[in-house]
Amino acid sequence: MAANGETKINGEAAPGILTARSAEAPWSVESVLASIPGGAPEENSSSPVPFFHMLERLKTTKREGWRRFGIQHGESIADHMYRMSLITMFAPPSLASRIDIQRCTKMALIHDMAEALVGDITPVDGVAKHEKNRRESTTMDYFEKGLLGRVNGGMTGKDIKAIWQEYEDSETLESKFVHDVDKIELILQMVEYEKAEGCKLDLGEFSWVASRISLDEVKEWSRTILKEREDLWAGREHSTYSEESPPDPVALAQKKEYYDHRTPNPPLNGHD
Repeated sequence: MAANGETKINGEAAPGILTARSAEAPWSVESVLASIPGGAPEENSSSPVPFFHMLERLKTTKREGWRRFGIQHGESIADHMYRMSLITMFAPPSLASRIDIQRCTKMALIHDMAEALVGDITPVDGVAKHEKNRRESTTMDYFEKGLLGRVNGGMTGKDIKAIWQEYEDSETLESKFVHDVDKIELILQMVEYEKAEGCKLDLGEFSWVASRISLDEVKEWSRTILKEREDLWAGREHSTYSEESPPDPVALAQKKEYYDHRTPNPPLNGHD
């Protein structure tokens, strides 16, 4: 692994991993569409089928954080969102009585949809939060207007974009719950990969996200998962991070920017 966190194979960046160079390159929806094998889906169709084809990219695009640790055949973005959607259905009664579960399930299935074109940008990829949000917002606009603008009178596309924006704004109780579920799914996968590797792989770098869970009901799930992890390692040396025992300052700053749910304003005049 390179000093900047990029995975290297024979001195070259591993295929599909966002490198520092590619992170700095100009990005647009149009440039990504132009690179799709066989051409981009048809725009301005009254049928949702072109959008259905776009969703296939969520099935085949991997979650990049794991690939830095050599997990090349790990979960896809769709895998992640599917388990999240099921987890939302298990909100404890004390929480379920205060939220719209069906909306949470939809939100879990939509929240990373923009990654079909943007890809899975991680805290170490060198993409500023405002730029990540620009790419994702531009992509969601393309989905809403370019692919779904004439489907069902445009209402389905508007609904998808509105639910995505609600997640990004992270102001409603539903969005806060889904953000917490996002973190639960991450630490579940962390433990499962460690277990599959017989504890030869320490993914404790990801354990810090548990400290960012906000709802008490979800914190209980987190405590159960982290206890499972301690039992799995059974006293063997491994890394664990928390609010009281954070990662190094550089990694901590990256993670805090990434997991800050409020959408930042873009820099003025191109400067931070």
